[in-house]
Amino acid sequence: MSEKFLNIKNITKSFDGLKAVDDFSCDIQKGELVGLIGPNGAGKTTLFNVLTGFHNSENGSILFLDKEISGKPPYKVSLKGISRTFQDLRLITQMTLLENVMLWASGNPGESIFNIFFKSKDITGFEKENREKAYSLLHFAGLKEKAEDKAGDLSYGQQKLLSFTCCLASEPELILLDEPVSGIQPQMIEKIIEMIIELKKKGKTLFFIEHDMEFLFKVAERVIVMDHGKKIADDKPAVIRENKEILESYLV
Repeated sequence: MSEKFLNIKNITKSFDGLKAVDDFSCDIQKGELVGLIGPNGAGKTTLFNVLTGFHNSENGSILFLDKEISGKPPYKVSLKGISRTFQDLRLITQMTLLENVMLWASGNPGESIFNIFFKSKDITGFEKENREKAYSLLHFAGLKEKAEDKAGDLSYGQQKLLSFTCCLASEPELILLDEPVSGIQPQMIEKIIEMIIELKKKGKTLFFIEHDMEFLFKVAERVIVMDHGKKIADDKPAVIRENKEILESYLV
């Protein structure tokens, strides 16, 4: 039997008795580009928070590469190979773009208590490699020329692009994007589309929340629709696009 990539089964999360995610299940295969849509309050971001350990599910299971990850803290989920962006971006605005990207790298030997006091060759080598990788990622995002600029000096669209770039620094297999193109200019949207397509070619899997339907139908290979915490549709974009009930009831 082949290894499953991501299997979400019967996940529920409530706040003050209200089910934000209600018995949600789906499978995502390696290399897929999957969009998640629905009205505000449908439970989309809460689902991402459960997947990445920021909230605990009340039941069900989440298997990533056949390993249970539900209930694990965010840093352990990240170490398993899952990374994400946030709507509030979570950049350190007084640090440079390069420094922000470098902070997201995993496996830093400097996190060892011993190495804090006795700087080893491992740390020196890691820092050099990490810096080179960060420059490479900024080049991939078209931001290399701004590497030494403060993150707070970027436009909102550039900050979103930087947030996406930081997400890649831990070399994840599964990338979760929370509204990656919301509120940004068309030129920046095209750059993000270009990056997603290139990541797809490299075998990466992306699961993203987005309200921009033009972007969604251009990029997604599959679309999941949520409302009131429940999955109400899961199909190819062409099928979702032709479902007038969904479009009129949930996306307008």
